[in-house]
Amino acid sequence: MGLLDLFFVASIPVLKVLLLTALGLCLALDRIDVLGENARKQLNTVVFFVFNPAIVSSNLAKTVTLESVVSLWFMPFNVLCTFLIGSALGWILVKITRPPRHLKGLVLGCCAAGNMGNLPLIIIPAVCKEKGSPFGAPDVCHKYGMEYASLSMAIGAIYLWSYVYNIVRIFSRSVNEKDNTAEFTSKMNPGGGAAEILHGSCSEELPPKSCSISVDYANKCMLPSEAKMKIPILYAIKNSLRMFARKINLRALFAPSTTGAMIGFIIGIVPQIRKFIIGGTAPLRVILDSASFLGEAAIPTLSLILGGNLLKGLKGSGVLRWLIIGIIAVRHNHPIVWSWQE
Repeated sequence: MGLLDLFFVASIPVLKVLLLTALGLCLALDRIDVLGENARKQLNTVVFFVFNPAIVSSNLAKTVTLESVVSLWFMPFNVLCTFLIGSALGWILVKITRPPRHLKGLVLGCCAAGNMGNLPLIIIPAVCKEKGSPFGAPDVCHKYGMEYASLSMAIGAIYLWSYVYNIVRIFSRSVNEKDNTAEFTSKMNPGGGAAEILHGSCSEELPPKSCSISVDYANKCMLPSEAKMKIPILYAIKNSLRMFARKINLRALFAPSTTGAMIGFIIGIVPQIRKFIIGGTAPLRVILDSASFLGEAAIPTLSLILGGNLLKGLKGSGVLRWLIIGIIAVRHNHPIVWSWQE
């Protein structure tokens, strides 16, 4: 198979995505205003809560079995390495380009996530169906390709909501705290009195037993009666777990995509459930057929939303051009990482 033919086979699926993206861009124009800002938000909500869980669960249930999970044990490790290497490259990019403070978490998240997404679910079947494909028989190519794509997408969704989401969240929270502190300081005393209050000790007029209200040491202050109290061990452990859950936001782990991935794993791995839902004679096959029907709408809808969101970028978003080029370079470096791992 010639290089030109191989390029043509690989370009057709990508061209389909680009055409849908261009259509979304046209629908978002002010003259047409079919995919306005409010429409994109509502449509994105439907994708997040309905289409994405459906496509993840249906593809995993159909392609993943207990034997395949055992044979593909390296997939979670490979995806984790991809996220970690992407984070390291993103940190280097942040140090070089020095983006605004509120964009650092977003840049790290974009670089860490790489090219993990739903696009392989339409690119792989399209490549397998093309005549002259170098991947063998179309049915064999489709079976094994979808198995890899579905499993990597499910694992990527779990890492996305447990790792990338918390990176962006922690950076955003730190920025908000700094802004609130600066605003509070300016309102207290523009002449500098607020700084003295925040970093100094209490006034001499306060009672002698009052402690310093320095921001750095405020958490260490304790009344004498409280110092003598002994905190029960169970209460301390419970409080520590609560603080950890609040800081990491474990609630995000149960996002619709990760929930759909868990359901797909359970259906595919447990034989007793699998025979009731998957197969031409399965009594509950209508459930999987309905989920697959919903999931098929995820990719074109996401492509339309992506095209609509590009309109704001084309008008000028104020983001540094070199920062965008750096993010593109880091994200396209992920296939090299995958090739090295395999």
